[in-house]
Amino acid sequence: MNTNVPMKQSLIALSVLSAISITSLPVMAQEVQGSQAKTEEQQEPMESIVVTGRSVSYANSASSAEMKKQQTPMTSALALIDNLPGVLVTEGDPFGSDEWSTSISIRGFELNLASQQIGMTVDGISNGNSNYGGGTKASRYIDTENLRATEVSQGTADIGSRSNEALGGTLDFTTILPAFDEQLTVSTTLGEYNAKKVYVRYDTGEIAQDTFAWLTISSQQNDDYMGGSITNSRDHAEGKIISRIGDVNLTAYISYDDAQEYTYQRIYGLAQYEQNPDWDGLTEVWTGVPYQDQVWREGWITERENLFTYVKADFTLGEVDVSSNVYYHENEGAGKWIPYYMVDVIDDGAGNANSELDASSTVYGGASQGLIYFVDRAGQSLSPIEGCASSIGFPYGGAGAALDPGCYEQGAMPVSSNRHTHYNKKRYGINADFKWNTSIAGMENTVRGGFWYEDYQRDEYRDWHKTIDAASSPRAENNPYWVQYDREFPVETLMYYVEDEMDAGFAKFRLGAKKFNVEVVKEDQFTPANDLSVSSDSDTLLSAGFVAPMPLRGLEVFGGYAENFAAIKDAVLERDDTDLSLVEPETADNIDFGLRYSSPGFNASITYYKIKFENRITFVSNEDVNGIDFLEAAAGGYINDGGIESDGIEASVDYNFTDNFGIYVSYTKNDATYTDEAYRGNTVLGSAKDMAVVSFDFSKGDFYAGFSTKYVGERYLDQANTQKTDSYIVSDLYIGKTAYDIGGAIDSIELSFTVNNVFDQDYLGSIAPSAGWIGAPRIAALNAKFVL
Repeated sequence: MNTNVPMKQSLIALSVLSAISITSLPVMAQEVQGSQAKTEEQQEPMESIVVTGRSVSYANSASSAEMKKQQTPMTSALALIDNLPGVLVTEGDPFGSDEWSTSISIRGFELNLASQQIGMTVDGISNGNSNYGGGTKASRYIDTENLRATEVSQGTADIGSRSNEALGGTLDFTTILPAFDEQLTVSTTLGEYNAKKVYVRYDTGEIAQDTFAWLTISSQQNDDYMGGSITNSRDHAEGKIISRIGDVNLTAYISYDDAQEYTYQRIYGLAQYEQNPDWDGLTEVWTGVPYQDQVWREGWITERENLFTYVKADFTLGEVDVSSNVYYHENEGAGKWIPYYMVDVIDDGAGNANSELDASSTVYGGASQGLIYFVDRAGQSLSPIEGCASSIGFPYGGAGAALDPGCYEQGAMPVSSNRHTHYNKKRYGINADFKWNTSIAGMENTVRGGFWYEDYQRDEYRDWHKTIDAASSPRAENNPYWVQYDREFPVETLMYYVEDEMDAGFAKFRLGAKKFNVEVVKEDQFTPANDLSVSSDSDTLLSAGFVAPMPLRGLEVFGGYAENFAAIKDAVLERDDTDLSLVEPETADNIDFGLRYSSPGFNASITYYKIKFENRITFVSNEDVNGIDFLEAAAGGYINDGGIESDGIEASVDYNFTDNFGIYVSYTKNDATYTDEAYRGNTVLGSAKDMAVVSFDFSKGDFYAGFSTKYVGERYLDQANTQKTDSYIVSDLYIGKTAYDIGGAIDSIELSFTVNNVFDQDYLGSIAPSAGWIGAPRIAALNAKFVL
């Protein structure tokens, strides 16, 4: 990095000490699963997780084994939490193969293209932001078949969570543990829309004293469900090893993911959706008319590679339990579109050929001087026939004569571009936590503390390539005619916290504080005058809470308060004219109060929450009903635009009628409204006031089945609340059976059949300002899993 941030030097000693501790770490004994030759539970310890959450002073819940069975092994890891109270996950692709159309909503907070207000961690480690351009959601790190569970900490969350996006809570995705015995698992999934997946996991058993590991590889693909003209693909590898060396527990993990995804387009308003609720407006055929070929589906591409690894140590120093880890993450890829023009970036003079058509030269930086639509054979720009009326009516309401080939003399040649935005991000970090159990005046007392330090640099540049012959194909020149920009974003984060919890007998009380120091810089590689920097530090953030047992065994009351914080993102610095004096970090005050009951066969919880969210950073979208602003030249930027107030109730019940039959019910009542003057009192766009889930699950011996239904209430498409979507109901079905004692080398065979959106409900899923993505249709998939 080229920034001078004093905190980096102050952490060198801590980094060295933590790195030394990593040389001797093992596995906690309780993490090693017992040998159960005829069951899969040893790979999937989710069975033991209570949906209603842990006994803490804030609302939390976790995914269950049944929730995992409701989704196919190809489905995104994000989809498994959709039935938890307060959570709404929407994805445009049936298998989650499109981050562009993915969103998560919790208590009026959003994680989508425009906002990152929900924290996300993998095995407790920061995911490195969740934005589309250079960010990474947990679904990029973890194969769904390697997902142990996901804990959702709504609102106040845990004070030690590693995220500076956690305004509305944290999602912690945890990976499975190695099996006790050596075994090989082969899983194959086949589904509609040419969906295929092959997954192989090898559990080593004990390869050295107290040392166990697993390694997986998988490959999957699926076509788009609208026309079947493109194929999404994902190749993934993962591994984990746990060991005990002396008195130290060691965990090491690595993940590699290579995905090529084709994005769906958002629907601009309810009128377009009602016109055809099964089509997003992208086309399957290359027409040779650049204005229409901008929505050619194969031209909307996202390519991403992710490498993530960490080493973790858990040990005890005297009376203090210590946990530390170091991690590294690298992300690179590109987002691609096909603008319907070439950009004029060189003043060639009137009547001269456009030198941008010369594939041997490249212009670095500069600004657009105009757009080139049609040229003659000599490369000179042409004008349409005077008085010609365009016949182009699609897309985005149609085009004028300058974009219609029918309005030019014979011999006019259309031109267009392939626009590529390249992302690269490298980050490394270190975490350390301690816990000291002692007593004060005869009362048990626990002191916790720790820090998180991360250093990352995100590089981004955009180049434009001439389409070789726009009339016949999308193929582009390899050498770009223009590199629009090239910039680097170094960011440093330091979070540190301390918390004390005292058990007074009649209740446990906790009080804590934490603080963030975040330095964000933009370094323009072409024009240093455009460099920007901002210190996005938080105030001291307080948290407090209590948990008190009630006279009824298993019943407890809890309450919590937390001041949450989201730092200014590097994306805010992207525009050269950004006035950073107008932007402050986002903050939220969260209050939880509830009851939680836990007993064998029956678990329930109800939480009331109240949140005040201030300094909401608003982004002016680069897309509108008139089409895509490929140059991002439209006026707009980032400002703090008021805030949000929300309050509501989250409730869930998990009850087993018998040893074989159970029901899970969750309900959310959420009232999230804007506080800024222009939209004061209006419902937050994309947030549903009512959500409910009813899920029935049955298992007997080797057979299992279940049926789940989720209701999502009406939502608004815009802040002005002028467009409201219909409520919808989506149901999922699963059925499966495991056969043992097959003979030979096969220990077991498991067959499972899953149908998502059973009744093929039409609905708008993810919501963006004045737009939304079509929800995924019905999808059926069959999985066969062999354990050898």
